[in-house]
Amino acid sequence: MAGWWRVLPRAAGRYPWPTNVLLYTALFSAGDALQQRLRGCRADWRQTRHVATVAVVFHGNFNYVWLRLLERALPGRAPRVILAKVLCDQALGGPVAVSAFYLGMSILQGKDDIFLDLRQKFWNTYKLTNFSLVPVPWRTAYTGLCGFLWATFLCFSQQGGDGTLKSAFASLRTKGTNEVESPPEK
Repeated sequence: MAGWWRVLPRAAGRYPWPTNVLLYTALFSAGDALQQRLRGCRADWRQTRHVATVAVVFHGNFNYVWLRLLERALPGRAPRVILAKVLCDQALGGPVAVSAFYLGMSILQGKDDIFLDLRQKFWNTYKLTNFSLVPVPWRTAYTGLCGFLWATFLCFSQQGGDGTLKSAFASLRTKGTNEVESPPEK
């Protein structure tokens, strides 16, 4: 494991785009696996593959390009600049990312109305939600970590919630109170 931490900075320096996209995809997919576990579901690897596909095809790449575009347009780390980046990200990047997630998942799941989740959950999801003093080369990976937590919530929402934290936490409480002791699997 320690070898990873020596190789990762070199890989990110030499191949920043694919390194960041793959890290983002791994963390985003882990978010889906975590939400399945928290819900008490059996592992649904097809669902996790769908999440990974949306992450590698769109989210990781979008975030990599978007964050660099923001840095070029608004260079620096002064509080006023960071605030401007956050506002741009929330006003422009956030809606694109949330929309792409719900549409991408609906397409991969073969839903008849690919816009249904987007219409029903977008505003609740969008009201929730990234900038700190993270160096530019690590921002995509950092947002991937945030994406891990975000994907956990999004997958909760997509799998049965209404796009609110309240419904995600209610699901966890319901899971805890409805569990029945079962013998360990062999």
